[in-house]
Order: sequence, then C-alpha cells, then structure tokens
Amino acid sequence: MDLSRIPPQPKPGLLNVLVEIPGGSKNKYEFDKDLNAFALDRVLYASVRYPADYGFIPNTLADDGDPLDGLVLMDEPTFPGCVIAARPIGMLMMVDGGDRDEKILCVPDKDPRYAQVKNISDVAPHRLDEIAEFFRTYKNLEKKAVEINGWQPVEAVRVLVEQCIAAAQK
Repeated sequence: MDLSRIPPQPKPGLLNVLVEIPGGSKNKYEFDKDLNAFALDRVLYASVRYPADYGFIPNTLADDGDPLDGLVLMDEPTFPGCVIAARPIGMLMMVDGGDRDEKILCVPDKDPRYAQVKNISDVAPHRLDEIAEFFRTYKNLEKKAVEINGWQPVEAVRVLVEQCIAAAQK
C-alpha cells in the first residue's frame, strides 16, 4: 500500500483515516512499512475492546513521531486497510509514555446517521466517557501509565491537523 498516495484531507473539512483496528476488536494491528502490510502488534491484555474504528491520518506527523491517530464512530466496524473520509469533531488529549498522544474523534462523512454531528458536544457524554475510559485502562495490565487530559473541540483539531501536515512535509 503506497501511503504517499493517500492525502490527509480528501477535501476541506474532512480527514482520511486509514483503519488499522476495527471497532470491537481486542487485536491491535499496525501498518508495518517494511512488510507493506498490516501486522498483529499484540492482543490487548485487558478485557476491553476498541470503542470505534481506530487508525491514523496518513501523511501527518504528530509529536510522538507517528501519524496522528484517528477514531471513527461507526455503527458497523470496517476492516484494516479501509480508508474512511471522516469529519473530525474533537480530540481526546492524552499523554502515553511521556509523549503527547492526541486521538482525533471523527464521524464518517458518508453515513447519514452522523450528518448532524459536527462537534464533540453533539456526542452523548456517556459515549465520550466510554472512549476516554478505554484509553485510560487498556494498558493497565501491561503496567503502562496513560494520562487522560480531557476533550477538545473541533477547532483545536483543525489547528493540530495543519501543524501535523506541515511537520510531515518537512
């Protein structure tokens, strides 16, 4: 898969999220550049499952040295390698292993059930709590600490995305 051919933004206001892990999975897959394929990174130690489709935004570079992470709220999970044109609505602020590790929360652009979801405030607070709790606890049994620092609105996402696109182009 030639990641250089997948733009971070298919059109203004949207992000391409390359799915690595379908929602509901305990398996953590990652795209392996050397293999040019998705590989099983590990099975989660805890009895939790990914709360949404999870992947990354190609051709971005975050502070942790990886592409920006993205979660897409879906009613049905997709599959590793699926590219979703998604509308960002907010982000979860985290620190993982001492590094900032933002999670961009999105909704699929092509799903009418999410047409009215434009910002983090449009998502049920309990659903946001479930997502934050997943990231707070999913590494507990690995004895790795994760710090959750709350949700930021879509305006903050736009600034971060532009910074991470610029960083990837350097």
